[in-house]
Amino acid sequence: MTPAKRLLDISVALFLAILLAVPFGLLLLWLLLREGRPLFYVAERMKTPDQPFALWKLRTMRTAAPKENSGVSGGDKSDRVTRTGRLLRRTRMDEIPQLWNVLKGDMSFVGPRPPLREYVERFPETYAQVLRSRPGITGLASLHYHRHEEWLLAQCRTPEETDAVYARRCVPRKAHLDLIYQKRRNICVDLRLMVETAAKVLPGRRGTR
Repeated sequence: MTPAKRLLDISVALFLAILLAVPFGLLLLWLLLREGRPLFYVAERMKTPDQPFALWKLRTMRTAAPKENSGVSGGDKSDRVTRTGRLLRRTRMDEIPQLWNVLKGDMSFVGPRPPLREYVERFPETYAQVLRSRPGITGLASLHYHRHEEWLLAQCRTPEETDAVYARRCVPRKAHLDLIYQKRRNICVDLRLMVETAAKVLPGRRGTR
């Protein structure tokens, strides 16, 4: 990560943290009253092929045993997503806690979505290239593939089917887009992708990730 990109990340993260402090506090209170604890979902993701970190999100599913939380989310887990969780996911408000990940340096605003360890280990050559970029909250693949990925995984009815579809159809396509971004990345590209992301999650617009 270049010093300019890191400076951009810190500046935008601090600005948003100050701007959203009161609304986010009210959101947490509302979630506490409506959904109860825990408010946050913390999961392992990979920063580099051999360096994990704790990714923070607002909880959008009913709590379950660790085994049920493993793997990517598909149709097999849809019945666990709460009504509030669907709203949080659609507006991307569930990802507000990732400002902390950005400030810590685990993530950037723009980059590949941070992968699960199991896929990094299964596709080492792919992720050795993809994770040369710092994982991000949004990115080229997030903007231009996530909606299709969601549709594909929503058709899956078992964890095994979800895993097979994700590994066979989603990993290669997202990696392709992430590597296109990697070749073209600069501050101007990052700013454009951040603006595109903000435009998609404004009220009245359907978000993507």
